[in-house]
Amino acid sequence: MLSRTADHLFWMSRYTERAENTARMLNVGYETSLLPQSTAKAQEGWLGLLSISELIPAYTARHGAVTREGVLDFMVRDGNNPSSILSCLRGARENARAVRGALTTEVWETQNQTWLELHRLLEGGAFERDPGQFFEWVKYRSHLSRGVTLGTMLQDEAFHFLRLGTFLERADNTARLLDVKFHAVESDFHGVVTGREPEADFYHWSAILRSVSAFEVYRKVYRDVITPERVADLLILRRDMPRSLHASLREVVDNLALVSNGHSAETERRAGRLLADLQYGRIDEILATGLHAFLTQFLDRVNDLGAGIGRDFLVAPSH
Repeated sequence: MLSRTADHLFWMSRYTERAENTARMLNVGYETSLLPQSTAKAQEGWLGLLSISELIPAYTARHGAVTREGVLDFMVRDGNNPSSILSCLRGARENARAVRGALTTEVWETQNQTWLELHRLLEGGAFERDPGQFFEWVKYRSHLSRGVTLGTMLQDEAFHFLRLGTFLERADNTARLLDVKFHAVESDFHGVVTGREPEADFYHWSAILRSVSAFEVYRKVYRDVITPERVADLLILRRDMPRSLHASLREVVDNLALVSNGHSAETERRAGRLLADLQYGRIDEILATGLHAFLTQFLDRVNDLGAGIGRDFLVAPSH
């Protein structure tokens, strides 16, 4: 496959997944902000959300003080913010348009329709009237894009590059979310949370689970109260949890093997080694060294994998 085509497919799926993850985080932030809490606590939540995407300097340069309205506007409709939902869906559609010949009609029409409908929703005030409903729409369009890809695309190299982009992005986003949310509790989490109200704890951990559609899954797997150790275990090490780091890396490794070429052996080795750490890791060992340290290293390694994929297969290592 032409590296330029692979590049567009990879980034089309990354941008779609990024839009969905941004919508998930914003939705939880918005719902949490409706709970009774101090102004300082509320601001801390929005700051955490900006720090997930490393956007605090860019936000303050444009908006100054951190407010709910400011963050929502910046993360949803600001075309100058490369991580906003508007920018991500625009990027997904531009990359899809560049390789229409490699996509089925259904995949292209799903991307194009999402972009057209986004403008209608933003211009018609639907986002301001009901932010929660808008975020559900973004998630739905991402689910639809993935489903149409699975249901209509030939499972050839084009398909595997789409899957690679999706799961590399998902691994990155889940790790960022966990890092920021656990960081909000303690500077480096080692398995014990002290000095917090049980109610605050429940809302904090259940918010993390809901942001990755894992609340019902948690109840099914553990049938018990929500504890931070188990939240970490579910979202890092469980292969059967669709948005976990383990599940995401398994997909990256499998799809890398299916597109491997003469240059990609080192990237495949690094991906396999990272997967092995998740496959054979134990949550008590991870917490013993500190969750922040583990997730920081994981993000560095995922970033390194992205650069490797760029070098081995794509036109450019980054976008």
